[in-house]
Amino acid sequence: MHAPSPRPAPLLVFDLDGTLADTAPDLISTLRVVLAQEGVPPLPYDEARDMLGAGARALVERGLAAAGRTVPKQRIEELFHAFVAHYGAHVADESRLFPGVAAALDALAAQGFRFAVCTNKLEGLAVQVLEALGVAHRFDAICGQDTFREADGTNIPKPDPRMLAMTVEKAGGRLDRAIMIGDSETDVATARNAGTPVIAVDFGYTTIPVPDLNPDVVISHFDALPAAVAALAKAMA
Repeated sequence: MHAPSPRPAPLLVFDLDGTLADTAPDLISTLRVVLAQEGVPPLPYDEARDMLGAGARALVERGLAAAGRTVPKQRIEELFHAFVAHYGAHVADESRLFPGVAAALDALAAQGFRFAVCTNKLEGLAVQVLEALGVAHRFDAICGQDTFREADGTNIPKPDPRMLAMTVEKAGGRLDRAIMIGDSETDVATARNAGTPVIAVDFGYTTIPVPDLNPDVVISHFDALPAAVAALAKAMA
């Protein structure tokens, strides 16, 4: 009689900005360049940092709102495209992986875990950032807010649970064998909406204290990720 096959290790699905990498310097630099086209003076770094996490269009809109500017929808689209073009040329001028990311991925891969990225960045920019930081090849799927679309062509972004579910599927995993790792209310909500366990880092981009988001586990350094994953994976077994 054959022993039952062991269940596959859960797929680990990472957010990008504020989770895997500190991309704020290049995002904020690009935002300042784009808003200058509207005569907006440079936003304070910490204020702009709190606007990150919902994608480039939302970042432009938030920047304009913070400056008290109201512009037509068509102009917002023009500024959005200007943002994407400028950022695409400067995705990793100052962006860096957070400390411990590479070592954590090495340790987890050695234990049989596989990885994916689920971000509200545009897919092409997400791939570009991860390639520039030397880790794109580590992920079985890199999905952005424009990877999956409704029938009418509109994007399916986080916190819509379908984005997480389809990212997991694209990576060849199963949603009931997946763990989300993020930094924000959006990531925790995405995981909760999908019925997936979630680990949150407390050094990312959120105006709400991470413990108040009630993730399953909070970590303060990637050195703690393997143990956190092991505990959640054991509970899923």
